[in-house]
Amino acid sequence: MTAGAANPNWFQRFLLPGFALKAVIIGGGYATGRELAEYFVPSGPWGGLAAMLLATGIWSVVAALTFALARQLGTYDYRAFFKGLLGPAWVAFEAAYIVFVILILAVFGAAAAAIGAATFGWPEWAGSALLAVAIVAVTAWGTGAVEQMFKYVSILLYTVYGLFLILALASFGGLIGQGFAAAPPPSAGWMAGGITYASYNIVGAVVILPVLRHLTSQRDAVVAGLIAGPLSMLPAILFFVAMIAFYPAIGAETLPSDFLLRQMKVPGFHILFQLMILAALLESGAGAVHAINERISGAVESRGRPALGAGARALIGAVILTGCMFVAGEIGLVELIASGYRFLAWLFLAVFVVPLITLGTWRMLRPSSAPRREVLP
Repeated sequence: MTAGAANPNWFQRFLLPGFALKAVIIGGGYATGRELAEYFVPSGPWGGLAAMLLATGIWSVVAALTFALARQLGTYDYRAFFKGLLGPAWVAFEAAYIVFVILILAVFGAAAAAIGAATFGWPEWAGSALLAVAIVAVTAWGTGAVEQMFKYVSILLYTVYGLFLILALASFGGLIGQGFAAAPPPSAGWMAGGITYASYNIVGAVVILPVLRHLTSQRDAVVAGLIAGPLSMLPAILFFVAMIAFYPAIGAETLPSDFLLRQMKVPGFHILFQLMILAALLESGAGAVHAINERISGAVESRGRPALGAGARALIGAVILTGCMFVAGEIGLVELIASGYRFLAWLFLAVFVVPLITLGTWRMLRPSSAPRREVLP
């Protein structure tokens, strides 16, 4: 496992975990607006915002607990973490994570295909293939390359989302105001939407364990976790506010981002935004594949063998992505998000969130608890 920097800076300690969590969460549905249409638009403008704030709070609390427990156990890959949390039952998370990776990478592939076809006129397979090659290229070089990607793509992403909101206000800001002014009270399902969205996405807190090696104390872990929630949700809130200009019809759009960009009628920004989404898909996919590489590398190193090299990491990524892109082509973006993610929400509540809040908190608060390094068989 790669060691942390000798003198980690404030960015590595406090912001990098949040940027990494955002990277895993943003993915194909958040970046295109499809997830927002599925889980927040049905609750109305105010209900949707309430659900997003609820999800943000859940992310912050669960991330803080995850980061603190990981540092206490000295575990920076998900296999070692769940061996420490669940003991012999850790394989339950492994099975759930495999389902998660297959589903989200399929969503990313479907989103890349849809963007490539809608924006650039590419054949359906081209966007998916380009994304897969880019993910393999980044993850082949390990944690350092992935961290650099998180940093620079995050700067691009926050900048473009800020411009997106400015252009939205300039183009149809009056409609946004009317949408909120005429909105009915939040529907009864807003809490369910927020909890569902938070539950299947918060697994990202475990996916990004390799970047936590820079934390220097439990305080670092808690602060980084609490910051991670708002950092991860801020772009989504900006996007959702813009979507309200065309509420409720926008809820039926496969690519709400493309719909809004067409209303802005700024061709250059349209292309920039879609390129940003492809970059977001890259960082999300790379985060998921890198977690698998780190899990395998940790198991290999525990047996006295060298860590995975670039070739082995690339091969693992290529095999995973080939299967997932096939799933994307067979099922499609909307159905993957509508059906698959709700199943994942219940799955991760059972194998991650509930055990973390109960067993994990108990283990951190035990008087006999002391930091240790997880030793893998």
